[in-house]
Amino acid sequence: MVSAGLEILGLSLCVIGSLLVMVSCGLPMWKVTAFIEANIVVAQTIWDGLWMSCVVQSTGQMQCKVHDSVLALTHDLQAARALTIISSVMGVVGLMVVIAGAQCTNCIRAEYVKARVVNAGGVIYIISGLFVLVPLCWMANNIISDFYNPQVPASTKREIGAALYIGWAASALLLIGGALLCCSCPSSGSSGYSVKYAPTKRATPNGDYDKRNYV
Repeated sequence: MVSAGLEILGLSLCVIGSLLVMVSCGLPMWKVTAFIEANIVVAQTIWDGLWMSCVVQSTGQMQCKVHDSVLALTHDLQAARALTIISSVMGVVGLMVVIAGAQCTNCIRAEYVKARVVNAGGVIYIISGLFVLVPLCWMANNIISDFYNPQVPASTKREIGAALYIGWAASALLLIGGALLCCSCPSSGSSGYSVKYAPTKRATPNGDYDKRNYV
């Protein structure tokens, strides 16, 4: 019962984390305009994402433009694109693996094998969380370095956007949920050892028991 509860809790956290990774991947708010110095009131706000850049006017109008070339992007954006997509795909694969080995399904009969399949799904989710954590930290480090760099013009400085915070929350959920799935173990009743019974004693034609039964 405890193992089943850990599976349900871990799978729920991992599914929510995978959905947040997809949301973070699609949002354009990875980098946002930094309001510094005298730029308290501005006419527009710039958002930079993995797939597009958006300009939000003070009137509420928003215009977005998809990145024309992948090679023209910075290295952190290119890595973020690849790793977030891989993380999303691994989230879907991990979901199928965990469902196949879950105690509430009959895809696999042996309890010991089912537990190991769930553990493998937990490892997949942990790797998925690490894959999305790397570009988030890389991007945040570049944003902070440029923000405090006096050689970077104030108009080009950016701040950490909402997508990065969503991604960090997704990574935490994936790591915690994957760890819970790795803690799943087979029940004590299914230890993998079979019970052997002694053969039934057979009587001889004379009515006596065979002497071999007493050896």
